[in-house]
Amino acid sequence: MVYPQLPSAGLRAEPVAGAPLLCNARDHGLTGDGTTNDQPAFAALVDRLGDAYAADGRARVIYCPPGVYSIRDAGTVWRTGVSLVGAGPGATRFLLSNAGNRTDPTPLAFYTEALHGAGPDRYLEYCTFADFEIDGSGVASVDYNPLAKGLGLQYVVRGVFRNLYIHHTAATGLGCDFLQDTLIDGVLVAGCGRVDNGTELGGAGIGVGIGGWGSVERLNVVNCSAVGNATNGIFFELQTEGALRPRGIRVIGCHAQGNRFGISDWGANGLIVSACTMTGNLEAGFHVSAKGTTRTAGRGGLLTDCVIDGNVRDGVSIGNTPGPYTIRGNRISGNGRYGYHQRSLGGDETETAREIVLDGNDLYGNSLDAIRIDRPIADAMLIGNRIRGNGRQCAPAVSGGGESVRYGERRVVDRRANWRHDEHRGKVLRVGDRIAVVAANDSSELTLAPVRPGAVTAWSGDVPTPGTPYQLPDAPRTRAGITIDAPIDSASIRGNRAWDSQDPPTQTHGLWITGRGSCVDCRIEDNDLAGNADAATRLDTPPIGGRWDRNHGD
Repeated sequence: MVYPQLPSAGLRAEPVAGAPLLCNARDHGLTGDGTTNDQPAFAALVDRLGDAYAADGRARVIYCPPGVYSIRDAGTVWRTGVSLVGAGPGATRFLLSNAGNRTDPTPLAFYTEALHGAGPDRYLEYCTFADFEIDGSGVASVDYNPLAKGLGLQYVVRGVFRNLYIHHTAATGLGCDFLQDTLIDGVLVAGCGRVDNGTELGGAGIGVGIGGWGSVERLNVVNCSAVGNATNGIFFELQTEGALRPRGIRVIGCHAQGNRFGISDWGANGLIVSACTMTGNLEAGFHVSAKGTTRTAGRGGLLTDCVIDGNVRDGVSIGNTPGPYTIRGNRISGNGRYGYHQRSLGGDETETAREIVLDGNDLYGNSLDAIRIDRPIADAMLIGNRIRGNGRQCAPAVSGGGESVRYGERRVVDRRANWRHDEHRGKVLRVGDRIAVVAANDSSELTLAPVRPGAVTAWSGDVPTPGTPYQLPDAPRTRAGITIDAPIDSASIRGNRAWDSQDPPTQTHGLWITGRGSCVDCRIEDNDLAGNADAATRLDTPPIGGRWDRNHGD
């Protein structure tokens, strides 16, 4: 990006209240040579411009020309009315490190409630961060520190985060909380949370704490990509127990790949996620749960028009929410376990979920059941879904070893095997005391999922030596289009088509009510359940009350 000279920009070059409106960082002590510690000059400039904004109310901009700006051993406390722009990722790069002060997490910029008194009456405003790169690979510490972010700001009003590349931070890449009237646009976060073991706080690509502004927080996250981050690609987490779940948050046109979870809702009200792609994530593509700090799940959200494909376990995983939630018009395909999984994840919110809606989704090629309900639901609606060719994990138990077997960091080859495509996908492979998860297979090779996001290896231990015996477990015998494995009351299951036209088919039934499941006062009608491997239905627990009518194939 080319920035105009000051006169042609129509800005005053002379100082206003002691500081110019647009500052070239090179004119204020920063070198960008990759060697000099630019942090002291950077912090001094931010303070100077912040003081000037406080004096005259005119926002300032720091422009950092192309260069590598070394930020060492201390983060910079940000000031209201100060913006930071560069010449584009790859051209303007901030290199974070803390070799001289391992106790300091060294974010590029931070402003928090605990450290700096941020709050609804002491917020940052008119701050833009645009067109630069943050490399966090030089930050390390003995213990995980959730403040070891790229950007860590709280209580921001009218903020903009645009065209940033944030990567390999020790904790969350863009970890900013309580954002009002704010835009996050075109941000790429990759390999963030590299010190997080997957269970620590933070460790996400884009992590936004919510609940600081009451019932509405107006935030748009658009056109962003989150790749290979330790926990979530993009997530929203209620920060204060008992606080109002805010409305007003939208995620549009984003891509989440290779994270532990793709996009997660841990406490919003009416989160809108639309036109996104979630693929290759290790636990789930889209995730709703009460796993956050306040153990509060999202509710009232809408997941629409997304592609949720090839995730190692579930495509959509929803647990703990009291409901409602709407899943509409999505492609949910090729996932290693269930396409949609209604489950219990523990925590406080364990009551019956209400008004879960699955409408007009295309669920196909998933390894086990397309829709799996393992938690009680009342007043659910499963309407007009296309459910085809699921149950791909159909292979019996198998073992092998000897001279035909070779191992790699992410693969197993058995030249004597003759497997059907993806018939082992999602299984846990055991080789002695080591385990790995199968992400895909062809006739003689297993492709393994990384043991954690961004990892080189898939193994829980060392790579096995050639010829070491392996074991793959048996597949579940029943793999249905819709499986009800918990009590559901007053549900409408209508207008779905569940079939399998593969040769041979792997989806055993259109609808299965298990011995633990029940269907009371439900309306199950106008479904086409013909054309599955075993039968249209399997009713280990017969429905009680309600209506069962006009279901083809039954």
